[in-house]
Amino acid sequence: MTTATSLKPARERSSTRQPAQRSRRGSGHLRRTLVAWAFCSPFVLLFATFGIWPVFSSLSMSVTDITSRDVQTPFSVNFVGLENYTALFDDPTFVRSALNTLYFVAVGIPLTMVLSLAVAVALNSGIQRAKGFFRVAYFAPVVTSIVAVAVVWRYLYKPDGMINSVLSVAGISGPDWLNDPNWSMPALILMAVWRHFGIPMVIFLAGLQSIPPELHEAAVVDGASRWRAFRSVTLPLLRPTTLVVAILLSISYLQFFEEPFVMTSGGPLDSTTSISYYAYQQFGFGNYGLASAASYVLVTAIALLSLLQFRIFRAKA
Repeated sequence: MTTATSLKPARERSSTRQPAQRSRRGSGHLRRTLVAWAFCSPFVLLFATFGIWPVFSSLSMSVTDITSRDVQTPFSVNFVGLENYTALFDDPTFVRSALNTLYFVAVGIPLTMVLSLAVAVALNSGIQRAKGFFRVAYFAPVVTSIVAVAVVWRYLYKPDGMINSVLSVAGISGPDWLNDPNWSMPALILMAVWRHFGIPMVIFLAGLQSIPPELHEAAVVDGASRWRAFRSVTLPLLRPTTLVVAILLSISYLQFFEEPFVMTSGGPLDSTTSISYYAYQQFGFGNYGLASAASYVLVTAIALLSLLQFRIFRAKA
């Protein structure tokens, strides 16, 4: 009896204390949430203004007939649905730019991956002296200004430039690289591979250094040659690294723009016009709807290629 009477006031005190505690906890949680949003709000506002809003704005523009004349009178813009997208594929210049982009991706990505992996393997095992110097030297083109790169490569590609001079020693008459429609794209691919293989090389080098050396030693003890150990041990363990490199290169090479912009202006005869450069031209012509549609075709291509790479590498895992 005594115990029941002593417990009852305790329960009453507890029941009256819990709402007050929950209220204090709720107010404290709300205060912390408001403080967190106050610190995050500058980034959120900037990202929403310069990151999210342009994406949705260009998507809405791609289904309208907006041109540069409609900027001052936005209410005159009409919804046209998918007409801009169908007009793109009726435009021979866009079809040519899409084929040029596919050509650039199909040739440039494998060349870049093979070259960057070969240099990474050499830096990881073969070249012991001045390894730091070679890493910096191979990475330097990545951080070099595209304008400076263009000046140098324009000189190399001149009809009487260094490349044709070297070819003439072997009895080969070199072409006019940048003015010949058949050779302008290979010339830009060679330049792009040289300029972009530094970052994949660094990523491959990090992947190689994460492989335990005991695995190679075990393969050698089992009688495997260097090539067999590389093929059976190194390449399978580099699969996640290779996937990252492939996706990064796909995104970079599909947005093929700087090389034709500074070297050939899309010529000769649109032989180096890419989808990005086509969209840039349409924006310059004031065809904002068509340019936005071209940009979203490129976004779709990047998404599909990345998804395909994920599926291929997951199937091999």
